[in-house]
Amino acid sequence: MKKALNLRINLINPPIGVDFGLQKGSGNNYTIIQKQRATTNDLIFEFSVLIKDDAEKKQPPKLSGDFVQGSSDKFVYIGIGAFVGQFDSAWSRRLKVPLTGITWEQVEQLYNNPDAVLETYVPGTGKDGSPNCATVKPFAGWLIKE
Repeated sequence: MKKALNLRINLINPPIGVDFGLQKGSGNNYTIIQKQRATTNDLIFEFSVLIKDDAEKKQPPKLSGDFVQGSSDKFVYIGIGAFVGQFDSAWSRRLKVPLTGITWEQVEQLYNNPDAVLETYVPGTGKDGSPNCATVKPFAGWLIKE
């Protein structure tokens, strides 16, 4: 049986004036949702993933759903600039937010508290001042927020 888990990505200090959005779907069959333009605030993306219940819990949780990308190392895409429809932007990129490190202990805590969410914080701006892109490195991981 699969259950839903609520996740939140906090995109910290993205470059002002650039649009960001969460990719729902994969390949050529996707849409961009929660499109937001960066101002002086951090951006927040909230979504759900499905987790396949494993009574023995010998393997890490298996995630799937409309937002989950990748065949082995799972991740979520945040589109940037022209990739999300901001065609006057100098940027056309995607940021890969890993779904690694989620534990069964965290999953159980979320099951027991429906108001809790699993969240992460990722930098919105790269070292050169442009929008952060490619895989988030180093990745801080996922924490429970009640």
